[in-house]
Amino acid sequence: MATETAEGAKESAGMPQLDFSTFDNQIVWLVITLVVIYFVLSRVALPRIGSVLAERAGTITNDIAAAEDLKQKAIEAEAAYDKALVDARAEAGRIVGETKQAIQADLDKAIAEADAEIAARTAEGEKKIAAIRESAAESAEAVAKDIAKDIVSAVSPTKVDAKTVTAAVSAKMKG
Repeated sequence: MATETAEGAKESAGMPQLDFSTFDNQIVWLVITLVVIYFVLSRVALPRIGSVLAERAGTITNDIAAAEDLKQKAIEAEAAYDKALVDARAEAGRIVGETKQAIQADLDKAIAEADAEIAARTAEGEKKIAAIRESAAESAEAVAKDIAKDIVSAVSPTKVDAKTVTAAVSAKMKG
């Protein structure tokens, strides 16, 4: 017995997988385990993984399509914005032009009124100047007549007629 236990200890001292006495048993359990793993993977795990991958692929495809739609909408919105901006600038230019024309018309009207008022005041001033000149000429003639009378009476020992002095001064003043 001691020899049997020593031999059993020798045989059991190695790796159990390499024990050729249990090799047939190990192969059967290996095949059973591989078949069970295959069925579990093919019936449970792989369909779940496949569905997750299909769902992810669908989500990615949908997201890419939505991104393309949004990109197209953004391009259309940008084009509409650019068109609105161009239209707004054109409208602003038109309004500025109309405003300039209205201001120029008001300015022309104000200038015409100012020119008319200046012309009226100038004519009035010229009339006043003409009246002053005429008055000054009349005053100068009257003063000239008085001075001429005084000079003639101071220089001449004889008495000079006032009508003669007035006629001579009037003739000299006219030309």
